[in-house]
Amino acid sequence: MDRIANEGVRFANAFSTTSLCSPARASYLSGLYAHKHGVINNFTDYPKDLPSYPRQLQAAGYETAYIGKFHMGEQFDDARPGFDHWASHKGQGTYYDTEFNIDGKRDVLKGYYTHRVTELAVDWLKKPKQKPFMMVLGHKAPHMLCTPEPKYEHAFDQSPVNRPATADDTGNGKPEWVKERVPTWHGIDGPLYGSKDYPDFARRYLGTIQSVDDSVGQIYETLRAAGELDNTILMFGADHGFLLGEHGCVDKRAMYEESIRVPFLVRYPELIKKPAVLQQMVLNVDFAPSVLDVCGAAPLPETHGRSWKPLLENPSAPGRTSWHYEYNYEKEFPYTPNVRGVRTDEWKYVHSPNGDDQPDKYRAELYNIKADPGETKNLIDAEPERVKQLQAELVRLQTATGAMPDHMPVNPSMKMDLPDQKIR
Repeated sequence: MDRIANEGVRFANAFSTTSLCSPARASYLSGLYAHKHGVINNFTDYPKDLPSYPRQLQAAGYETAYIGKFHMGEQFDDARPGFDHWASHKGQGTYYDTEFNIDGKRDVLKGYYTHRVTELAVDWLKKPKQKPFMMVLGHKAPHMLCTPEPKYEHAFDQSPVNRPATADDTGNGKPEWVKERVPTWHGIDGPLYGSKDYPDFARRYLGTIQSVDDSVGQIYETLRAAGELDNTILMFGADHGFLLGEHGCVDKRAMYEESIRVPFLVRYPELIKKPAVLQQMVLNVDFAPSVLDVCGAAPLPETHGRSWKPLLENPSAPGRTSWHYEYNYEKEFPYTPNVRGVRTDEWKYVHSPNGDDQPDKYRAELYNIKADPGETKNLIDAEPERVKQLQAELVRLQTATGAMPDHMPVNPSMKMDLPDQKIR
């Protein structure tokens, strides 16, 4: 990963518009927010008739493949539109011995997941091709419970691991639901997904990522050996971030920085003349329009994203100044309420619609990200004019993407038409 960053562009401010697996993955494919593409939870299939960048590339003459974790809905036997070659599985899969559907044939691939999907990807890349190609490799790691392969099981045993500096930051103006989350599955004092303690939890997480890094290296070397490395747009990203105890939280969903930030790297010498770290904000909904733009394929009929190709060509080009975030409450995981928010280069405003009847529990939040990157000082009462400005910006952004503005106290007749919206 470091080599890709050092030979290309690292976007230092890349974000997920919904920090949850399936909605975020659908946004990568479609360039749309979750409220528009309809995958608002982890149990909904990607709509079969919804345009996507793989379908557009297919139409432009590309050979396409998807290998690894897809994680949208519970379908197993259906290949996904847009992909000529399909090797995936139901749901999360397992770290060992996952049953795959490979072009319609079921097969249990024995061994460690990261190795198996990497081998599938390398084998496909090595096959002769008469067309330009696009391949997506989806890893399971580092999904909980993290299970490092034996090679990395003890890689961090001698590394000191301490609780985050904000692990106990559940007061000081935070909404009460943050503290209530602490002893649950999504809190630092909860079961930690079966880990024996916090250091074990963190070391397992880091251990699985080492294998993913090895996988990235194998893909890199396969492209180099085939003479295609510099002719290929090589990208690395993630569907969402992850809270490792910050603000007492574990998991994602919330709009704290650790949850919404994602790594995003691009290597493509034809456009990137000089390696750079770019500060402009980019989103997962930008991925689809960007890939199509770089490849010269037809654009999607509708998108909420914007191409970052101009930023590769001119790193000083202006980027977006704001964007909005949405997460929809899940009754299966009742530790996080509905979340709506807006983020700018400097400020973040967050609130929980439908929680107006319990203002302390679902207290709105305002943070100056530049002055307080750890989000420890909620300025919601100290900056009333700033709050009004950001509320107005949130409404503007929601309206622009077809979402119902909901920053004001919720009138029951105005609630969004989504399931399970009532806070529990």
